[in-house]
Amino acid sequence: MTATPETRFRTSQLEENDGPSVNPTDNRTMGEIIAARFSRRGFLMGSLAVSAIAATVSPLALVAADEARAAEGSAFKFDELEAGIDDKHHVAPGYDADVLLRWGDPLFADSPDFDPLNQSAEAQAKQFGYNNDYVGYIPIDGSAEHGLLVVNHEYTNPHLMFPGIVSIVEKDGKKAAEVAPLSKQQVDVEMAAHGGTIVEIRKESGKWQVVRDGKLNRRIMSTTEMMLSGPAAGHDRLKTNADPSGAKVIGTLNNCAGGVTPWGTYVMAEENIHGYFSGELPEGHKEAANYKRLGIPEGAYEWGAHYDRFNLAKEPNEPNRFGWIVEVDVNDPNSVPRKRTAMGRFKHEGAESIVARDGRVVFYLGDDERFDYVYKFVTAGRFNPHDRAANMNLLDEGTLHVAKFAEDGSVEWMPIVFGQGPLTAENGFASQADVLIETRRAADLLGATKMDRPEDIQPNAGNGKVYVMLTNNSKRKAEQVDAANPRASNAFGHIIEIVEDGGDFAATKGKWEVLLKCGDPSVADVGATFSTATTAHGWFGMPDNCAIDSAGRLWVATDGQGPKATGRTDGLWAVDTEGAARATSKLFFRVPIGAEMCGPLFAPDDQTAFVAVQHPGDGGEDWEAFGRPSYYEDPSTRWPDFKPDMPVRPSVVAITKQGGGKIAV
Repeated sequence: MTATPETRFRTSQLEENDGPSVNPTDNRTMGEIIAARFSRRGFLMGSLAVSAIAATVSPLALVAADEARAAEGSAFKFDELEAGIDDKHHVAPGYDADVLLRWGDPLFADSPDFDPLNQSAEAQAKQFGYNNDYVGYIPIDGSAEHGLLVVNHEYTNPHLMFPGIVSIVEKDGKKAAEVAPLSKQQVDVEMAAHGGTIVEIRKESGKWQVVRDGKLNRRIMSTTEMMLSGPAAGHDRLKTNADPSGAKVIGTLNNCAGGVTPWGTYVMAEENIHGYFSGELPEGHKEAANYKRLGIPEGAYEWGAHYDRFNLAKEPNEPNRFGWIVEVDVNDPNSVPRKRTAMGRFKHEGAESIVARDGRVVFYLGDDERFDYVYKFVTAGRFNPHDRAANMNLLDEGTLHVAKFAEDGSVEWMPIVFGQGPLTAENGFASQADVLIETRRAADLLGATKMDRPEDIQPNAGNGKVYVMLTNNSKRKAEQVDAANPRASNAFGHIIEIVEDGGDFAATKGKWEVLLKCGDPSVADVGATFSTATTAHGWFGMPDNCAIDSAGRLWVATDGQGPKATGRTDGLWAVDTEGAARATSKLFFRVPIGAEMCGPLFAPDDQTAFVAVQHPGDGGEDWEAFGRPSYYEDPSTRWPDFKPDMPVRPSVVAITKQGGGKIAV
């Protein structure tokens, strides 16, 4: 759509991804498959089992026994936090939650102090960026208390960043906010606020501190020079007027989740790239179908008004240079980041990895769009734990796979390889480069299973399982579900658990089942499946990011909760996956009104949980106690009791146990 000030006034990733679907295929949806599986197998077996037991035991006794077993068997030991809504963050009793970094905080010895009234791209380039999402930790000398924190900066909210650009007007007797177009100077600040941060941190006297003179500290931005590598590098479809080689790219965009590789590099996942491009392709241009499949151009950002490379009429190939996985060597602050094209091009949510039995490295990748797919990439080469340099180009060769989930509980990982199956010249692919540039279309042709917004995907070395976060899908139609899966509009999402064949993460087949269908279990129509030991504070909706701690326990962060959706803010929940407590969830941390919960990350000793609080206050006018949207007018009026040290800016928070020790143990 055409870029206007109104298109910039977004409130959440939920809204951003809830527009018209761009998947035109009739591939089966996960909802249809879940329904068919449970109607044929699980529903009948479960009904018979419950009926047989209930003939001699009362339902209330069954519930009480279930609650007792779950309480005794939980892997998490902490007093649960109460769910709710206010303008502050909260953590479970007995824990401290300290803000480590906020948007604008200095990162270098010569960084200027943050001044929201006098922002510049030059200052932002030396300060912590905006809307922190993925958080990773890379130890220095193997230490759990001294390392590099790596953080993605996904996108910008100009209405929260720039005082004075929002006007409060009367419309139909109600107050409404109007956002003015951005100046080039403000766009430059936005561009500098994107990307990522690498910063040295150290734990001193039980508290984490930023090392501002750390020799490896670095900002990655949308203006940082990068190289394309792998099969698509240098392809004609990646060449532009500014880069006739098709191998050099300026910047990275919309880095959502990410990962840290076994060899200690930082990978950034480019997600919603469609919003940065405006203008129209020349009539009949060969990329028209490719871009339509990715929703390009959306024009939510105004960068194309100031920079030709974001205007399709002037640089029609530029979008093909985004939507990749970016790898950064954190040990060299002058290294050139590389976009690894072998891992495919789509709206990458993350890139979590694990070493398979034979030494190959497996990356799990979600494509965060309704009705899109789950992927994994298996390197051709093997990880060498004794030679870091030998691993530095592992991501340039390997096989990308896409998942097909079957009704019998099996999953097949289908290779996305030129010349195999439908991926041929007859279907418009001339090489593996073409297949990777149009990964979504290749997966369409292979018949991959359409999912409900695949986000973070975490392999668990402890139990050999893989957890897939599926945030929601409000567009699922009634005819796609049945009585065994009564979620005609999947507003709250679910979590899939995969067991790869033989416990081998590089396997091409496995088994799957639903770990959780999310939402309020007290509302029958929602169809949530939390255990009966889960309290009124413990259930959640919209699973997004997740983490596996060193004990193999699952932690889930949410995106999209709030006054209207769930009556509670987003947060971090501990979720049992094993034994009698399976599917029991407990609330550990919650964010201020309007914020999204990102991260999370556990330090190697499990004594710190790092979490990212993204866009606090955005959409806060939906909260009755907030009263009005006047916080857009001036930073000092965003909260009634605003103070410079309050967590109203996007921030990274370090959670530690009072008195020390491992979290939730």
